Amino acid sequence: MAKVSEAFLKLVDTAQRSRKYALGLPQQEEVKETWSGVGFSLGGVLYVAPMGEVAEILGVPRFTQVPGVQSWVKGVANVRGRLLPVLDLLSFFNKTAKKKIKNRRLLVIEHGEIYSGLIVDEVLGMQHFEVDSYTKDVTSLIDSELPYVSGGYERDGETWIVFSFYRLADDPAFMNVAS
Repeated sequence: MAKVSEAFLKLVDTAQRSRKYALGLPQQEEVKETWSGVGFSLGGVLYVAPMGEVAEILGVPRFTQVPGVQSWVKGVANVRGRLLPVLDLLSFFNKTAKKKIKNRRLLVIEHGEIYSGLIVDEVLGMQHFEVDSYTKDVTSLIDSELPYVSGGYERDGETWIVFSFYRLADDPAFMNVAS
């Protein structure tokens, strides 16, 4: 029995020394809920689209022009064997792009039967915002963009406007491509 007691005492001693020299748990930081989206710029304004509304990000592919369509419909491109309508979002809002089309980017959306590529000035990657920084007051917009906007997030003194491509795709004005 003496050996069992001696072994037990060694375990108790080891446990006490471990507690004495063990580092504490790292300090708990307050976890803040975040919202993520795909950032892009359009006409000098910062936008962010919900992650689930952007299927793909591409450079503007070569496309074939289509006669008899609105000026903002640039044409149709073959992307991996699938026909993709190429649409200029800035032109849809009756604005003129300052960058050449080859220097801009394409955000691909898939919403129900709609598969389209929307040309934007620049894609700014994945953006993360604290949910607390959300604001409904986004007064810097022109009226034609308001139906597709649901507010914005503020970060580092800038407002990123939440733009819904799904709302845009559901708009009859967007679906009317014939001139």
